[in-house]
Parts: sequence; C-alpha cells; structure tokens
Amino acid sequence: MPDAPAAGDGPRRDTRGIVDASGLLSRVHFRRHAAAAPLRPYVEHYWLIDWDLPEPHATHVVPHPSVNVVFQRYATEALETACGETTLGETAFGEVAGVGLRLFTQKLEGRGRVCGVQFRPGGFRPFAPDRPLSDLTDHRLPLDEVFPHTPEQAAEAVTAVLSPADEHARVAALDAFLLNLAPTRDPQADLAATLVDRIRGDRSIRRVDAFAREEGMSVRALQRLFSAYVGVGPKWIILRYRIHEALERAESERDVDWADLAATLGYADQAHLVRDFTTTVGVPPTAYAPH
Repeated sequence: MPDAPAAGDGPRRDTRGIVDASGLLSRVHFRRHAAAAPLRPYVEHYWLIDWDLPEPHATHVVPHPSVNVVFQRYATEALETACGETTLGETAFGEVAGVGLRLFTQKLEGRGRVCGVQFRPGGFRPFAPDRPLSDLTDHRLPLDEVFPHTPEQAAEAVTAVLSPADEHARVAALDAFLLNLAPTRDPQADLAATLVDRIRGDRSIRRVDAFAREEGMSVRALQRLFSAYVGVGPKWIILRYRIHEALERAESERDVDWADLAATLGYADQAHLVRDFTTTVGVPPTAYAPH
C-alpha cells in the first residue's frame, strides 16, 4: 500500500463527491482529521460532522471507491416520559458501509453527530481479512456483523467515539477502535491501493484492458483483485473518478466548458459525459448550479 502521508500533509481538502458542497458546509460543522501514524497506510482520513438545524436538509454524496466505518447519533421524535413530560429522543449506532454504487442521500434534521472513517481503497481488507470486499458493496452492516465484537462491545465503541465533547478525544477513540482490531499489512491490498491511486491520478487511464496490460496483468486477474480488495471493478472506478472531477468543476466554476472537460476526461464526446453525470448525480450538468 502507498506509504502514509508525510508529517504535516494532513487529510485532503477537496470536496469531491459532495453534491452542493457549499450548501452542506454552510449548514454543518464538517472537518477531517488524520489517523494515528500506524493506521495511515489503511485510512484516508477521519471525517466528523456536527449539526443543529432549524430546518431539515438533504445531503447527497457520490461515493468514493472506499469503505467507511460510521458512528452516528441522531435526535429522534419527542418522547413522553413516565412523568408526562416531553423529551427529545436519541438513537446512536455504528455500521460498516461498503462502497456505494449509487448516489447516497441522507436527511439531516434537528441535532446530530457523525464520526466516520474513510479507508483507502484496499485499506479495509486487513481489518476483515476473511471477507471479500464485494460482499460489502452497496451494503451497510452493524459493527458486530463485520468485526469480532459482541453487540455489547459494539455499543461500547459507539459510546466511546460519540460521547466526548472534544473532537480530538473522538479522534483518539477512533484510533483506539481501529488499533484494537490489529490489522496486518497484506501485499495484495497494497497492490490494489497502488493501482487505484494510479487511476485516481492519471487521466490517461481510460481502458481496463490497456491498464491491465501496462501493469503486466490479465484483465480477469485485475478484476478479481479489485473485487476482493476494493469492492468494485476498475471500469467503475475509472468512471467514478471522472464524475468526481466533473462535479468538482461544476461546484467551483460558474461557466464550465463541458465539451472541453469531456475531452480532458477521455470521453468520446460531450453527450457521453452528460449521460454519465445525469445518471450519477440525478440532474444534467447544465442544470447543476449549487452557487
């Protein structure tokens, strides 16, 4: 797996994958933190969100090819106590979210908190070495169904992560949770992570067969590796990173030259980019105006 980021590099700052990022960030307190040094070969970053909203807000995310472990606490509807008083209810839980194939939508309302772990592509497999990542794709499972925890231990972990008022204490609790799982490096996970990083950073990679040939692999071997260690195939990842870049451009620029961007991203023409963007995000790029 790629080496851990150098000291001071910190988590990435882009908003790729978040639909209408400016709208979300104006409503919630969102930040990223680096994991402890021994975990950085596996973990992209931690992400923390807190909100207290007077009105509900729906957030939409075009998922990355990454597994997330998510600890969540939400306010629920008002409950009546035994004394006849009304109090706000609350629910808290943790889950493992495999790579999402579709646009993810979450309604945020009232008060809530989320502490998440975004793993590097391939980085989750050492924490669940007996489970092909394709088994998790498009699924969200309770912690005790994936990790060797009892339901009681999982509940204790949820409390430990979500309860501290200080966010650095929450980060320390995430570190402790992952370190207790004692991951060990896996050369195949390392290879998968390196290949996904190549796709993410090199826009000239457009065809799976050519990419496999450059890496000295058969297409079938590449697909098996990605299925077991990432959860989705290389073609899906190539297309997903294209849409992330298009979404980022739409978020940051008022007048995107979509024909030029289509050529830059390796599309045959603008119509193909428009089709993929519309299918993934839900609206055509010309109608996407978060500003």
